[in-house]
Amino acid sequence: MNATERVTYATLAAGQTEEFRRKYDEAVARVRAGFGAKHPHRIDGHEVTSERWFEDRSPVDTRIVIGHFPIGTAADVDRAVSAARRAYPDWSGRPWQERCAIIRRAADMIEERGFELSALVSLEAGKNRLEAMGDVTETADLARYYCEQMEKNGGFDRPMARFTSNEETRSVLKPFGVWAIISPFNFPFALAGGPISGALVAGNTVVLKPSHETPLTALALHDIFIEAGVPTGALHLVFGTGPETGEALTSHPGVDGILFTGSKAVGMNIYHRFSKDFPKPCITEMGGKNPAIVMDSADLADAAEGIMKSAFGLQGQKCSACSRVYVHASVKDKFLELLLQKTAAITVGDPSAHGVWLGPVIHQRAYKDYAKYAELAWKDGKVLAGGKALTDGALAHGYFVAPTIVDGLPHDHTLFQNELFVPIVCVASFDTLEQALDLANGTEYGLTAGFFSAHQKEIDRFLERIEAGVVYINRKAGATTGAWPGVQPFGGWKGSGSSGKASGGLYYVQQFMREQSRTIVH
Repeated sequence: MNATERVTYATLAAGQTEEFRRKYDEAVARVRAGFGAKHPHRIDGHEVTSERWFEDRSPVDTRIVIGHFPIGTAADVDRAVSAARRAYPDWSGRPWQERCAIIRRAADMIEERGFELSALVSLEAGKNRLEAMGDVTETADLARYYCEQMEKNGGFDRPMARFTSNEETRSVLKPFGVWAIISPFNFPFALAGGPISGALVAGNTVVLKPSHETPLTALALHDIFIEAGVPTGALHLVFGTGPETGEALTSHPGVDGILFTGSKAVGMNIYHRFSKDFPKPCITEMGGKNPAIVMDSADLADAAEGIMKSAFGLQGQKCSACSRVYVHASVKDKFLELLLQKTAAITVGDPSAHGVWLGPVIHQRAYKDYAKYAELAWKDGKVLAGGKALTDGALAHGYFVAPTIVDGLPHDHTLFQNELFVPIVCVASFDTLEQALDLANGTEYGLTAGFFSAHQKEIDRFLERIEAGVVYINRKAGATTGAWPGVQPFGGWKGSGSSGKASGGLYYVQQFMREQSRTIVH
C-alpha cells in the first residue's frame, strides 16, 4: 500500500470504495483459508507446546475453528520471563533512536498488511469492517506516537539546575525491566500493540498474554514486531486462560511491571496482589459505565446519532461504550423517537461482510449475560427496542443479539450501575443540569462521558464537574467512544484506571520508566 492508498479510520469512515471492498473480500478469503492450524507459544524465538490446548472458535459462526492454542503453564511463563530478563540488558542498552526505528518499522508493516489483519479481527473478535480497520490502523498510530514522544523528549534525558558551576545534574528516565502485558479481546490489536510499543520503545522487554478469545490476532501482531527487528528475547507470547496462565504471569517475581486491560474485578485483584516486597508499577485499564447527557438546547439528531454509535458499536463491548443516557424531560420523547429510528436501521450479521454494522457478542458467557440483563429490563423497566437474541437464518450459529434500549428503570438499578459489556443502553430523564451531573457521576467508574448542549455556560459547568478521563461535547461521531492517538488521550478516573495517565497521550511512555537523578561534580 503506497502513500496515496493509505487507509485510516478517518478515510474509511468517509466511505468505502469498490477497491476497498474488493481488497477486504480477498483478505477475508485468505484469512479463512488459514484457519484450523495449531499455534504454539512463542518463547525466546522457539515454538513451545503445552500438554493442554484450547480451541478458538469464531463468534460469527461457532462451527468455524480459527485455530488451536496451548494453555500456558507456570513453567511456560517462567521460561518466558527468564528469557526476557536475559534479553533486557541488550535491548535496554541500545540507543533509543534504534528502538524507535524498529517500532516504526513495525507500524509500517501493520499498516501495509491492514486488510488481512482487519479481516482477522472481524472474524475472531466480531468487529465490523470500519471497527476492525480502525483497530489495526490505531495500533500503527499508537506505535508511531510513542516513538514521537521519545524523540520530542530527547529520550527523557534532561539537564537540571546547578548548585555550583562545577556540578552537573541530569534527570534520566530508565526502563524498569520485564513487563507483563495482558490484553483484552475487544481491541486485540490496539490494546496489545499499543502497550507493547510503549514498553519496548522505553527499553523494557515484554511477555504478552492475550485474551484467549483472540489468540491468532495476537500471534499476527507478535510476528510483525519480530519481523520488524525486535529481538526474540525482548518479546514473548504465551497463550492461555486468565485464572491459570494470567495468574502465573502476574505473580511471577521476575516481572517488574504489569499492564492489564480488562474488568475492574480482575484488575483490582492484580493491583492488590502484585506488589509484595516493594511497590512495583501496575497499570490497570479497567471498565466504564459511561453516561451521555442531552440538554433541551441540544441538536437532538446529532445526539441520537452519537449515542447510537457509542451504545452499540462493537456490540456495546467497549469500555467506553455509552450505557447510560440522561435526557432533559422536555425533549426526551423526541430524542427517543430519533434514537429508535437510528437503532432500527442497524444491519446485523457477519461483520466481515460489506454493509454489516453489528456483529456478534464475543462468547457464550456474554450471550448468556445479555439474556440475563434483557430479562431484568423486561421485568423492571420498559424495553423500547431489542431485548432478545437473534437466531434466524445465518445468525443461528453465532452469538447475535438485538441492540436494546430500556426506559423506566430506577436510577440505582443494576442496569444503570453495573458495566454490562453487551448492547444495552438505559435512558432516564432529568429536570436540571445539576441533577444530571449527580446521576452521571454516581457510579464507581469514570472513563468517558458525553454532553450535548448549545449553551457555553452549560458546557463549562459539565467540564467543571464531570468525573471522567475522556469527555466529548456535541460529538455526532461518537458520544463517548472513538479516541485516537495524539488526539484524545484515553484513560479513566476512579474505578476505571489506576495510573491517571492515558494511552495515546503525552505521559504514557513515561509509565514504563523510572527517574534517576545523576549529579556529577567536575
